[in-house]
Amino acid sequence: MFHHTIYFISHPEVEISAAVPVTQWRLSEKGRLRMKRMLKHSWVDEISAIYCSAEQKAIDGAEILANHTGLSFESRIELGENDRSATGFLEPAEFEATADAFFASPEKSVRGWETAAAAQKRIAEAVKRIDRDGPGNGSIAIVSHGAVGTLLYCYLSGQTIDRKWDQPGVGGGNYLKLKIEPGACDWWASINL
Repeated sequence: MFHHTIYFISHPEVEISAAVPVTQWRLSEKGRLRMKRMLKHSWVDEISAIYCSAEQKAIDGAEILANHTGLSFESRIELGENDRSATGFLEPAEFEATADAFFASPEKSVRGWETAAAAQKRIAEAVKRIDRDGPGNGSIAIVSHGAVGTLLYCYLSGQTIDRKWDQPGVGGGNYLKLKIEPGACDWWASINL
């Protein structure tokens, strides 16, 4: 079976607002600039298909990629971030503490959030489906989110779910180069040049 090379891109910085549902946050100007910087990577020219989460920030990133490549993109709800709708917006310190608990207890729902184990299963199945059904033999870009990207990395690299595998830096804007086969997942790389 052919396996596509997949670039799993975590959206960069967003416009955070307690008055707007998290799923509707847009990329900030800095986030848009970082996505445009990513276009300089040589692997962008290898992309034959683009998928993204149904969340606005991922759609914004996919649009930038699509405008550059001339490709269309497909959004899929199962590529979304871990479901945090039970709490909605959390102040940064409270969010980080809750995210720490989310990764530390993968089988447990923390404050009503989707469990890390369930989110990992969902993202892994979604990416496997895209790999199986994706067009042609070119690379595939998926614009999604950091936490589910970390869960995907743990799944593909055989690591236990742990936040120590989270993407580097603050604000997202990283990518994983991977194939859906054992040991074929590189460490997070920043899209900043």
